[in-house]
Amino acid sequence: MDLVNELGPLLSAEAAAEAPAAGVEPADLEQAVWVRLLECGPVRPVEPARWLRRAVRAEARRARRRTRREVPYGHRPDLVGGAQPEGPGFEQRLLDREQLRALRSAVARLPGRCPQLMGALLSPRDLTYREIAGELGISQGSLGPIRSRCLGCLRRMLAVEVAAPGLRGRER
Repeated sequence: MDLVNELGPLLSAEAAAEAPAAGVEPADLEQAVWVRLLECGPVRPVEPARWLRRAVRAEARRARRRTRREVPYGHRPDLVGGAQPEGPGFEQRLLDREQLRALRSAVARLPGRCPQLMGALLSPRDLTYREIAGELGISQGSLGPIRSRCLGCLRRMLAVEVAAPGLRGRER
């Protein structure tokens, strides 16, 4: 119980700071962190304040990913006579998969560290720049310039393969 009293104000402040960007209520974020603490069992974190800050950020990232994937239900009349629900058709799903395949193929052909960097940036784990720098063994300050060069190279590669739209959506 002393851990709750000790960390309660810090958790409230951290959750209030992170919740708006995550698109959730601060109380929901707090609850998720308390549940995470309970999942640790009787083991108390070595550095409780540091653990709490990391847990709040991790739960906020998880909430952001969840809100990006969630689609609200719209009003849908009952399907009568075996009608198919509206949504992307087979052709659109096929085109989407083909675009994703082309993008992954182009990323794999990038020179130097670009494939690893782009893979880390596109990772579903939602890594921070600090975590990416640690994984790749490069300084955090050089990630931005390297990312910019990699995206420029990727843009040039894809421009050759795919007709890029011109200004205001006109085809070139």
